[in-house]
Amino acid sequence: MECIGARNFSAMAVSTFATWRSRRRTMRTSHFLSNHRCFSFKVRASSAGSESCVAVKEGFADEEDYTKAGGSELVFVQMQRNKAMDKQSKLADKLTPISVGDNILDLVVIGCGPAGLALAAESAKLGLNVGLIGPDLPFTNNYGVWEDEFKDLGLAGCIEHVWRDTIVYLDNKDPIVIGRAYGRVSRHLLHEELLRRCGEAGVTYLNSKVERISEATNGQSLVACEHNIVVPCRLATVASGAASGRLLQYEVGGPRVSVQTAYGIEVEVENNPYDPSLMVFMDYRDYAKQEVPHLEAQYPTFLYAMPMSSTRVFFEETCLASKEAMPFDLLKKKLMSRLETMGIQILKTYEEEWSYIPVGGSLPNTEQKNLAFGAAASMVHPATGYSVVRSLSEAPKYASVLADILQKDHSKGIHTSKRTVENISMQAWNTLWPQERKRQRAFFLFGLALILQFDIEGIRTFFHTFFRLPTWMWQGFLGSSLSSVDLILFAFYMFVIAPNDMRMCLVRHLLSDPTGATMIRTYLTA
Repeated sequence: MECIGARNFSAMAVSTFATWRSRRRTMRTSHFLSNHRCFSFKVRASSAGSESCVAVKEGFADEEDYTKAGGSELVFVQMQRNKAMDKQSKLADKLTPISVGDNILDLVVIGCGPAGLALAAESAKLGLNVGLIGPDLPFTNNYGVWEDEFKDLGLAGCIEHVWRDTIVYLDNKDPIVIGRAYGRVSRHLLHEELLRRCGEAGVTYLNSKVERISEATNGQSLVACEHNIVVPCRLATVASGAASGRLLQYEVGGPRVSVQTAYGIEVEVENNPYDPSLMVFMDYRDYAKQEVPHLEAQYPTFLYAMPMSSTRVFFEETCLASKEAMPFDLLKKKLMSRLETMGIQILKTYEEEWSYIPVGGSLPNTEQKNLAFGAAASMVHPATGYSVVRSLSEAPKYASVLADILQKDHSKGIHTSKRTVENISMQAWNTLWPQERKRQRAFFLFGLALILQFDIEGIRTFFHTFFRLPTWMWQGFLGSSLSSVDLILFAFYMFVIAPNDMRMCLVRHLLSDPTGATMIRTYLTA
């Protein structure tokens, strides 16, 4: 549901990798998985000798970049991206064109999603000469947010529907009440609000894909676009989605990216069983009429449901995380089977959605000159897939750092620019990824790798334990408000109240999985 989509995508490469698959998130090999089953928690693994050969198409930096862009589900990702959204204004109609010539911009933001528009607007508000470059595409993904978080951002007016509370179903017992209002964001209103902010701040725009970013001898960045257009600037920031490997360098040897996929439909129905005042965050109840013979279909999925009324509902079948994307056609089959078994009759379909969210993976190399923001900067929460709120909330602080240093550099004169740009980059990366943030992310990656091992019963046991934690803990986890110290306390509580099988699984995972060692090392780094 909530995502910042992969936007940018030159070498040809062919690679082979194991096909063990598993919404919104790293393990190593099927050999490892098969030898580390967690007692009653079944671990999914590929069948013997099962491999797939993926040809990385031209336009992608490598296999990882291809996976982030959509991989085997790329056609569906492109369908989602290219949806017509007639209410949303064209950027080119609202923003002044970038003047290509001798004009040197302070900052170029590459990418026109929520993260890119927010950063461009906030930077221009602080006096920077900002250019925005990217395809003129609308917001097409549905965004779900905690209402209080969007209110804190001054964006309450962009929420089109609010549910007074949020519930979770793990089995046929009573649902778990989250105790927090949830909202559905209007794509149209959010797009228009961020575009309005860009226009008022004086952001200029070029409707073009970016082919590369190079450095001039004087330290300036040269942003090469289509049709041989080159835009010079003092600093370039990539906010073009997760698949930005052609424009950015990422750490080598980090965890492999996982994928959260979800197939959704907004429909008019009969026999809707859900209370329209409650948003269904997760429904893990099993509605299958019979055991599905295919391994892929046994992967844990849940229903995410937004009942706008007693008859109009947005349903989404979601795979929390998988090593390779769970296919959209399989998710669709599971959703239709679930609705049929529940007795829900579809009368009219308003929209289909194909949500593809890369989670986990490596951080950007923080020693590079080019900067990043949003999903390109690995700001997607590895455990939930949420990223829009973090990008919107951090844009003002990030812009302030850039503006402060660039303006100080300008007052000193152009001759110091090359050395200062390196300093700008280092300070900007440290703003996005201070050590505290890295500790939190390492913890989430450890949890992601653990979740990837569980079958449906393991998932249910995990979440039953999760929701038995003190309320401030699980609410803080879902709201991304726990510090790295809080997360250690969170893990301790989980271990204490978990059943013995899960305790053994946690210990084994900590000692044997690479994410365990990485988490410990990151926590110990000053």
